Amino acid sequence: MTAQQAAVDAAITDSLAEPSAGVTRVDVGDETTLETAWGLADRRHGIAMTPTHRVAIASGGKGFTALAVMSLVVDGTLTLDTTARSILADDLPLIDDRVTVRHLLAHRSGIGEYLDDDADLSEYLLPGPMSGYVSPEDYLGVLDGHESIFEPDSRFSYCNGGFVVLAILAQRASGIDFHELVRDRVIRPAGLTTTDYLRSDQLPGDAAVGYVQVHGAWRTNVFHLPVIGGGDGGIYTTAADLHRFWRALLAGRIVPADAVTQMTSMVTSADESGEGVGYGLGFWVPGPGRVRLVGMDAGSSFASEHDVATGTTTSVLATTGMGAWGVCEALGIDNL
Repeated sequence: MTAQQAAVDAAITDSLAEPSAGVTRVDVGDETTLETAWGLADRRHGIAMTPTHRVAIASGGKGFTALAVMSLVVDGTLTLDTTARSILADDLPLIDDRVTVRHLLAHRSGIGEYLDDDADLSEYLLPGPMSGYVSPEDYLGVLDGHESIFEPDSRFSYCNGGFVVLAILAQRASGIDFHELVRDRVIRPAGLTTTDYLRSDQLPGDAAVGYVQVHGAWRTNVFHLPVIGGGDGGIYTTAADLHRFWRALLAGRIVPADAVTQMTSMVTSADESGEGVGYGLGFWVPGPGRVRLVGMDAGSSFASEHDVATGTTTSVLATTGMGAWGVCEALGIDNL
């Protein structure tokens, strides 16, 4: 057993006390050097997690939204300087007229946040039934009424609402349903065979169930999150598809190489972000030649990082809000 495997096994043992379930995988070039699954993918039926289970990655889906938007920039449907107002018209009047697609992608728009990222994961954060949140347009009511918190591009502030707005802009500008747009522009070109927006009330047998602790009891997250993921996250994927994703992205098979460079170059420094890592356009930038997606929500914690120089992809997907982090630390994915 390698030292890395031993460290991962110890972290998994700790995470099982939560209890969590998840998958971790490390690929170096074409070789998978570590692959481990732990816990139960479905507690009700006692189904063990496997490396091939699909797991929701929460805000990791922002990278998919960003790429769909950038594909529209590449084909001329949008530009990075297109203003949100030019597409929103009279909707969401509190969004500053100067806010652009670039500001939204970089979390530098200053728009008011609809979702409190610091709230307890056990809380019910969205009004109404979760089955009512399907299309990006369904979020207009919860996005509205939030005052701007700073001038556009004056600083960085991580904003879930900004990516929901991006989904609205992309859907309206393209005339294509947002979920189908991501499938057409990102998932299929990348050759991802197990990645999709799955409904939580219609999960296939290979999809893991997310869990959240409410008043001391572990429950599924079906009442905590929109029934299907949207612009700010919630897509399901596998560790194997994540490896394919990074390779496709960096090979220019999703958007051209110059667009990839724009998205993965640091727009906000680590010091300015206050997160210990920098940010580009839809992607975290932990350092030179490294790019990362991260997510956390009720019933999900996730990180996937690719090191360009070594060709190493490291991914951890878990079915509770904290289950991934100890394993991430054991694998050297820090500053989470």
